[in-house]
Amino acid sequence: MTVRTLNNNSNNIDKCPYVGLRPFRAEDGDRFFGRSTESHDLAALWQTNRLTVLHGSSGVGKTSLLRAGVIPLLDPGSVEVLPPGRVSHSSAFPLAALLKHNPYTFALLTFWSPNEPATSLSGLAVPDFLRRRKKRTDSYGRPLPVLAAIDQAEELFTDSIHHRRYQGPFIDELVEALDEHPDLHLLLLIRDSFRIDLSPYEHDLGQASQAWIRLLPLIPQTALDAIRGPLNVTDRSFTLGAAEELVDGLRTSEIVHAVGQRSTVIAEEIEPALLQVVCSHLWEALPDDINIIASHELHVYADVVRTLAEFCGRALIAIADDRGLPATELRSWLQRTFITELGRKSTVDEGLTHTAGMPNAVMRALENRHVIKAEQRAGSRWYELQHDLLIEPIRRMDDTALRPMPQAEPSEHLRTAAEALAAGELALAQQQAERALRGSAATDLRLRGEAESFLGNIAHERGKPTEAEARYRAAAPLFEVLQDTPAVARLLAAIGQSLLAQGRRAEAVDELRAAVDRVPNDLTVQTELGWTLWHLGQQSAAIAVLTGVLSIDGNAPEALRARGEILADMGEAKSALSDLDRVRRQHRPSTQAARGVALATLSNRGAANQEIDAALTEAPDSGPVLLYAARVAALSGHPDIAADLARRAIAAEDPQLPPHQREAALRLLNQGGRTNG
Repeated sequence: MTVRTLNNNSNNIDKCPYVGLRPFRAEDGDRFFGRSTESHDLAALWQTNRLTVLHGSSGVGKTSLLRAGVIPLLDPGSVEVLPPGRVSHSSAFPLAALLKHNPYTFALLTFWSPNEPATSLSGLAVPDFLRRRKKRTDSYGRPLPVLAAIDQAEELFTDSIHHRRYQGPFIDELVEALDEHPDLHLLLLIRDSFRIDLSPYEHDLGQASQAWIRLLPLIPQTALDAIRGPLNVTDRSFTLGAAEELVDGLRTSEIVHAVGQRSTVIAEEIEPALLQVVCSHLWEALPDDINIIASHELHVYADVVRTLAEFCGRALIAIADDRGLPATELRSWLQRTFITELGRKSTVDEGLTHTAGMPNAVMRALENRHVIKAEQRAGSRWYELQHDLLIEPIRRMDDTALRPMPQAEPSEHLRTAAEALAAGELALAQQQAERALRGSAATDLRLRGEAESFLGNIAHERGKPTEAEARYRAAAPLFEVLQDTPAVARLLAAIGQSLLAQGRRAEAVDELRAAVDRVPNDLTVQTELGWTLWHLGQQSAAIAVLTGVLSIDGNAPEALRARGEILADMGEAKSALSDLDRVRRQHRPSTQAARGVALATLSNRGAANQEIDAALTEAPDSGPVLLYAARVAALSGHPDIAADLARRAIAAEDPQLPPHQREAALRLLNQGGRTNG
């Protein structure tokens, strides 16, 4: 007897109905099975609570549940759902072209508003973004609930050390957004092992309404649905009992002791990622003329141990290649570290930089590829194999499972580079982007341009503006040939900012003017030009450019910050505060310090000192912040303190003073010297 469901509109054996290791997407709803209960539960919790946290191990299917299970259940007439977001930005967009911004905020907003130019999102805080969005209402004129999700929220705690200082301000933005927008409902998806990192922020984020839900692996019945359901849109089907046999194979592990004694372990749960690996392999291995999948086909084409040994082998080869390790050494380490002499799973405690002798970056790579998983125990992160099912494949893995893989496509190298950059692994990101560049055809101008721009971003992240400039310059003519004018303009703006970081201010102005000529309606590029003119000492020209921006968009936060800071620097305190008071969040310490100068100019010394103290705490080696602190000290009648701060401002490196501010610092220093004399 055959259990068979046919869809006459789909006679397709070429397209695999199983998604493999990638997450399900919204368009995969017709092959997403086994999560009906969890989908309805999460949809209800998300709409009810201000904060909902979905947590689970790597590979358990959190992203798939959101995209293919939950979002399709939501009524667009009753709720407004923002596209799922992440806090890591992985595109080749030249980041140096952006104004000063919180990288977590910028990344999230590019997901939440994918059709908006990235330049218009830089500098916005989450509350700013939500405030300027047009609210949708129901038939009674009431605002619809806004459902917003942040996927892979653990990236907030695993990203580059260069971004750590943005973590607290980003969470503050989320808290402010939830406080200001009562219709906002936030969903966070995070790995189990990072729950402890999120816990300090639970109260502020969730306020009085929050829910936590853990996503568990599949049980036999739901695993059966996940295996059989996707075949509904194909001409293939399982015979009665065959799918059940496959489920049994995915939960049964043969354990071999060191002395050769064998035992069998039957698990209650099935890992979704491993189910997809085996089912995808089965589908691809079946000959085209086989439509009925019986026990015989499972034995021939879906040997679970062999399939998973090959899966683990591919993962080890890729990781070893990325990290410059011998694959055989990595295999031996995996076998002795995670399998005991009794043939059981072993656990290891994560160290500060290495775990069981292997760099922590390798542990994260193994987790990302679903070979191992992590969990929190007593405040520490512990690793173990993803499932008992992997014990025997890893134990029996030989050199045939470590055969070199075909050379990856350049686009695959660039994707891996993006993942590495998102994880803060700059060296690996650079290595992969360079491979993409070397492996790309000379005629593939777009990929080559993206790779060069990506390498420019890495140099920018590392604080190497000369190298960043060279990479952006290499990318610009490639996009020029493609007649992609916006891309060329963004690269010119990035070149301008890289030149500015090198102190080559006049050249920076030239590049930014060229960028403005190409995209005259891009207010962010015009704002950058205004800032650069100020750095060149052309305050009046800078004010004119920024006033032009604000005549088009009177609430542009970066233009308000820039004009307010420049006006404060020029001594026009009332006008400066008029701009700065309209900016709710003072992202830049220099802007906060400039506000202090304006307040001191108007004799509000107490408030001025509060602003200066906060700015100095945040940026103690900032030339502009130290100069503004010196000016407040001078206005408060403390020339000796002003002189000391001016001396520090002249020596500061993060950032240095532009020439016209350096002259102002020297004047303060001289005035202090005359007073002491």
